[in-house]
Amino acid sequence: MQFQSRHFGSIAVATPAGRLDHSAADGFEHSLLPLAQDAQNAALIIDFADVDYISSVGLRVLMLAAKAARARNARIAAVALQPIVAEIFAISRFDSVFEMFATLPDALAAMSPEARAAYDAALTRDT
Repeated sequence: MQFQSRHFGSIAVATPAGRLDHSAADGFEHSLLPLAQDAQNAALIIDFADVDYISSVGLRVLMLAAKAARARNARIAAVALQPIVAEIFAISRFDSVFEMFATLPDALAAMSPEARAAYDAALTRDT
């Protein structure tokens, strides 16, 4: 599992990649939970575009992150789920725990116009 994070305004975006299973759970937890607990983050978006599988231990880490974010009244969302991950979310009802969006730009726009503007500016800078 690989993990990157970035910020757009007051929104943290976590981007894990690979399989979120038993072998990746500890690293995923140590990377994700600080973002969920950080009082400066008004929201946390987890971009699943590069995640091809999530197991029950990966779901456990997501539940811990959701609880941490909600404890400080922050929003938490999941975006760009691959079909198998979307099915696992639906079966486990995690699609009712997280706000769900098709794309990262959609989630940013819904949560903060300023964050979406920062994202657009970053895209323009990077191209």
